[in-house]
Amino acid sequence: MSKIGIFYGSSGGNTEGVAKNIAKKLGIEANDVYDVCNAKADDLSAYDVLLFGSSTWGLGDLQDDWEGFIKTVASADLSGKKVALFGCGDSSSYCDTFCDAIGKIYQAVKDKATVVGFTDTAGYSFDSSESVVNGQFAGLPIDEDNESNLTESRIEAWIAQLKKELA
Repeated sequence: MSKIGIFYGSSGGNTEGVAKNIAKKLGIEANDVYDVCNAKADDLSAYDVLLFGSSTWGLGDLQDDWEGFIKTVASADLSGKKVALFGCGDSSSYCDTFCDAIGKIYQAVKDKATVVGFTDTAGYSFDSSESVVNGQFAGLPIDEDNESNLTESRIEAWIAQLKKELA
C-alpha cells in the first residue's frame, strides 16, 4: 500500500480518537498522524495518500485549526495523490449541517487530487449536509454524540473500502 499520512483537527477529542483508530487499523505509525495545528505544507508532500479529518462546529464550520490549514491544503500541489476524508458531527442537534466540514475540505481538494472513500448515506440520520456529493458522503461521517455504537463498524467498513480503492 502507498505511504499514508493522516491530518486531523480536533477540539473535543472525538476526531483525534477516530484518526488514531483509523491509523491503528491501517498500520500507520504515530509519526505519520498529524494534528493540523502543528502541520506544515511540506508534511503533505511526503505522502501518496492523505487522509484529512475534521469535526464540524457551530452551524457547519470547520474545526478551528482547519480554518487556517485549509488554505495550506488548497495551495498545495496534490497532483497524483489520493485523498480520503473523514469527520465527526452531531446528526441530532445539527441535522441540517451534519459533517459539513467533510464537504468544505472536499471542495478544497476535489480538483487537485483523486478523492476516494465515498460513503453511502443509508443508515445515517440527518436532514442536510454539504458533504453529500452525488448522493454519497464525500468521506466517512462519524457521530460520536448519538451513534457511537456504530463508530467501530463504520470505520472498519470504510477501511476495507479504502484498501480496495488504494490497491
